[in-house]
Amino acid sequence: MIAGFQVPDSGKVNIDGIRHAKPGPDVGVVFQQPNLFPWLSIENNIAFGLKMKKMDKKERKQFIAHYLQLTGLEAPAKKLPYQLSGGMKQRAAIARTLAANPKVILMDEPFSALDALTRASMQNHLLQIWRKEKKCILFITHDVEEALLLGTRIIVMKPNPGSLSADFANPLFRPGNRSIEEIKADRDFHQWSARLLANIRSF
Repeated sequence: MIAGFQVPDSGKVNIDGIRHAKPGPDVGVVFQQPNLFPWLSIENNIAFGLKMKKMDKKERKQFIAHYLQLTGLEAPAKKLPYQLSGGMKQRAAIARTLAANPKVILMDEPFSALDALTRASMQNHLLQIWRKEKKCILFITHDVEEALLLGTRIIVMKPNPGSLSADFANPLFRPGNRSIEEIKADRDFHQWSARLLANIRSF
């Protein structure tokens, strides 16, 4: 509904006070799988949305360079998706979404298919990007620890029918530049993780 793919049965979705009811450039989506165009290089995948917006070539090159640098993909910029690791593909998908400059970014379990080390690296990378770009990101995850590591606000949903169970500020969020490792080292991390998991299991 936030992406505009489905109309709510009641209520409405507003972005900056304006009703949002269909897919558009204000909302970008990063899926579980990178969904890159396999025949385009990484830089051309990033350029795709910019071309659709009729951005002139000089400005487009500046945008591409910025987001390649932001996501650490300058070196493999001319490679095709099949030549990249899973983490690099997902970074390319994030860069492509950011380059279109949406107001809201929806991330649907973007790191769920990655191994543990790559996932931790991507979590750190996403935190750095968020701090620099200041975008509104709605991050969907089934991983309680990931919610505590990345969220500023945590919304818990329950099934059958899907509804909100809890909505609270992340007690572990601190302004600044704490890394994933530093957040995990917080003495309250495991306590809050257990408490949140118990809340979910009570459904």
